[in-house]
Order: sequence, then structure tokens, then C-alpha cells
Amino acid sequence: MSSAKKNYSRVTTNTLIKMKSDGEKIAMLTSYDYTLAGLVDAAGVDIILVGDSASNVIAGHETTLQITLDQMIYHASSVVRAAKRALVVVDLPFGTYQADSKEALKSAIRIMKESGAHAVKLEGGFQEKQSIERILQAGIPVMGHLGLTPQSIYKFGTYTVRAKEEQEAEQLKKDAKLLEELGCFAIVLEKIPAKLAKEVAESVQIPIIGIGAGNKVDGQVLVLHDMLGMSKEFSPRFLRRYADLHYTIIGAVSSYTSDVKSGDFPNDKEQY
Repeated sequence: MSSAKKNYSRVTTNTLIKMKSDGEKIAMLTSYDYTLAGLVDAAGVDIILVGDSASNVIAGHETTLQITLDQMIYHASSVVRAAKRALVVVDLPFGTYQADSKEALKSAIRIMKESGAHAVKLEGGFQEKQSIERILQAGIPVMGHLGLTPQSIYKFGTYTVRAKEEQEAEQLKKDAKLLEELGCFAIVLEKIPAKLAKEVAESVQIPIIGIGAGNKVDGQVLVLHDMLGMSKEFSPRFLRRYADLHYTIIGAVSSYTSDVKSGDFPNDKEQY
């Protein structure tokens, strides 16, 4: 099968299914604002995830739990205005879908109506069956998320690799099949053994997007700020940094500050 990049004017959920069947890998990155989302979109990324990771990289919280639905809608609205090609998927934040499927539907509808996004993503398998069903029945596309689920970090107590033991691995495979049967258009698998991720990808017809799940899945996702090297605190094995903006930005701001204090900026050509 061909793995060459094809020219899709607008990526849809159907596009992603076709990409999997054609053997074309799917590129997915997070974005949270208009400017960076526009750059990511122009670079040809297939899916932009407005992730609840904004809680960490934008707001500075320790976990993803603190971000609100209103905040997610704000970030998503900014991204949607910038994205001309990519499919925009928005995380349902913690507390907006776990307790009540009616509340889950209301949350998903707000995201779709108020931001203009194309789909929502939520964490969990069989335990979120009713919420997923209700959202899908309303015509809203759903992306699943299994493996390490950051919204459950206090339950797990650690960000270590998930599904290493047979019982958890079997449950993950069952959950993946269930999500496909319910009608999810794709699943993110986070921080699980590569062999297991390969088995899951081969067992379903919908795309499997990995983060720390090896290279035998249908696509990859990273947090934009991590892959651009804007932060040095987060360095998991699966992260590849494609730039070193941490020192680039500090250097640029330092030079600006120095030029202002010395009177070098602005010079005669930089004023009216």
C-alpha cells in the first residue's frame, strides 16, 4: 500500500478512514491559539487537537483536570478560525461527560455550536459507553482515547506505561473494538506497549493514533509545545523535539531587552 501524502483540500473523518485503508500515515498535533494553529495547518498536519493539555502548557497547571468547558471552547474557537485544511478535534474536559450522558451531550453540543469544531474527543472505554452513544446519536463525531488517560491520573497515581499486564491489555483491546462498534471515527492510544498498539491497529478498521505507542499504528500525535522544544521539563521517551525554541525565544527576548536598555532599539530607521 502507498504511504505517500495525498492532497486533501479539507480533511474529514471519512478522509482519515481512507488514509488508513491506503496505508497513509496520519499526522496530528495540538494547538490552542489562532497564530500557531494557522502555522500547523499550513504545514500540512491532518488533525489539530485542541487538547485539554492546554491546562498544562498554556495555564501552567500540574494536571489536565482544572481546565473548564468555557476555556476549551475559547481555545477551540481560535483554532477553528485558523484551520483551513485540518480536521479540528476538541477534548471534552474532565467533569463534562463522566457522570451523566445528558451532560456529555450538552457539553459536546456547546463545543460544536460555539467553536465550530469538527469533532470531540473523550477518554475511556466501556464505562463511557452511554455518553459516547448519546453524542454520536446527535450526529457529533467522536474520537476515543485509551491507554494512559491523563484525566484519570489520580486513579492511576502515575504516568507510567499502561496495559503491560495481560488483564489490562485484554480490556484495552475489548474497549477499542467497542469504540469502533459504537461508531467512533478514530482512537488515540497513549503510552502503551508498541506490540499491543500494533495488535489494536490491525484489529479495527478505524485509524489508531499513537502517542508513546510505537510506529505500527496509523498515525502519531504530539503536544505542539513539546515537539517545538518550548519546554525542557517534559522529556518522555516518545518525544522527539523538532526545534529548540526554548533557548531561541529566551535569546531573542534577552537581545530585545538589552537593546531597549542600551537605547539601540528603536534606531532612526525604526521610528516615524
